[in-house]
Amino acid sequence: THRVLAIDATLAPRDPRAPGQFGRPVAVPDGKQEEAKSRWKEGNFNVYLSDMIPVDRAIADTRPAGCSDQQVHDDLPTTTIIMCFVDEVWSTLLRSVHSVLSRSPSHLIQEVILVDDFSTKEYLKEKLDQYMSRFPKVKVLHLKERHGLIRARLAGAEIAKGKMKAILQARLEPHQSYLQHWVLQCDSELVISIFSSFSYMTVDNFQRGIFTWPMNFGWRQIPQEIIVKNKIKETDVIRCPVMAGGLFSIDKKYFFELGTYDPGLDVWGGENMEISFKVRHSWKLILGNDNPYSFPKDRVRTVERNLARVAEVWLDEYKELFYGHAYHLVLKNLDVGDLTQQIQLRKKLQCKSFRWYLENIYPDLDAPLVKASGLLLNIAKARCITVVNTTLALEACDVNNKHQHFNYTWLRRIQHGELCIVPTGTTVSLRPCQPSSPSMAWLHRALAAFQPQLTDHLISEHLQQPTCLEVDPSGKALRVSVCNSTNPHQKWQFGSYYAD
Repeated sequence: THRVLAIDATLAPRDPRAPGQFGRPVAVPDGKQEEAKSRWKEGNFNVYLSDMIPVDRAIADTRPAGCSDQQVHDDLPTTTIIMCFVDEVWSTLLRSVHSVLSRSPSHLIQEVILVDDFSTKEYLKEKLDQYMSRFPKVKVLHLKERHGLIRARLAGAEIAKGKMKAILQARLEPHQSYLQHWVLQCDSELVISIFSSFSYMTVDNFQRGIFTWPMNFGWRQIPQEIIVKNKIKETDVIRCPVMAGGLFSIDKKYFFELGTYDPGLDVWGGENMEISFKVRHSWKLILGNDNPYSFPKDRVRTVERNLARVAEVWLDEYKELFYGHAYHLVLKNLDVGDLTQQIQLRKKLQCKSFRWYLENIYPDLDAPLVKASGLLLNIAKARCITVVNTTLALEACDVNNKHQHFNYTWLRRIQHGELCIVPTGTTVSLRPCQPSSPSMAWLHRALAAFQPQLTDHLISEHLQQPTCLEVDPSGKALRVSVCNSTNPHQKWQFGSYYAD
């Protein structure tokens, strides 16, 4: 082993007085504010300032103390770095390439592949090829049609020659030794951390990659008691339930063994969840930005469809939590496409269940299988709904009576086994549950917040006028009637609540 190499090579001497040199702040000159403002839309950042800053500059070392003292193996594998872009700002793209090459040990860089995803800017064609020709290890792949970020990465991965494949965004500047930190544990752990390697990233407060429902990626601080208990240091690898999609490195052979990305995912969004679940469920180790990519179609619709594909393949029975938090996808009966190949791949990889993932990888995720369960008590009568053969009745409550057990599901069903309570005219009956049928949905508690006075009611969602489940005054029959906030015969309570 040897200490990580501190490398920052340059093709020509750097001007110490240049704007932004050593990461110093830069201001738009007087009289240029309007021009800078007009150019903002070129990249959704201050393009004017980017063009002022040298494409080959030094930056301050903001890594945690101790990173420069780490030991790495003498025979680290070679890496192909893949950067995908579409209509990227010239100075930003060049600065990314210069910084990667300047701060990487040359023997570890197999190549840098720039994947041009059918850009419309002329400077990203022949001019880019001519500029990059000065770097023997840089290749520019011009795609003949728009692939989208996910498939553009796959196009780069297909031609990559390095043992490792590193995905980078085309607007970044890595620190010295970033690549050595990446591949530090590659012999035993095939998916590795990118924490503390890039100038805009930080391990302040020990952040880790997580997701919340409906699979929204984010960063969350590790609790202080966990840091103290496990004596976690800033230089330690931060293990994450899921990773960010824009920056990661993986053994190329293993990436293809995992089936790469789901080819049914469009443009960008959800691919980080999918690769995280693949790696985690097959029990390899994952360690751990506004995206500049444009969407030919509706952005929200594309990302939602991608996430729904991931949910259908990987979440097992917990996919109802995803749909419960994104219920509009149920209402529009979203078409996620053919999942046969991905389901077969999961079986081939012998992946563990999502329940295992929750118990072993992400135990702090709040993931109750249902919103409420147990007895369904009518407040006025203090009696419970009971299944009698295939009909419904109101009887004395008995927690040991399995015919009185109901679940209030994330899909808003009142469910008993495979049967759901459904309004039929002015009465109610039991019917086989159908996940996409709006007629089976009931609003209760937080879902009825649009009418706060009805939060204890069970409101049939699909009827034009708010209609509630109630017991007739005799206490013998169930029916639906116009909601009345003061009617106790329309107020219900489940035995246990697990979510709002």
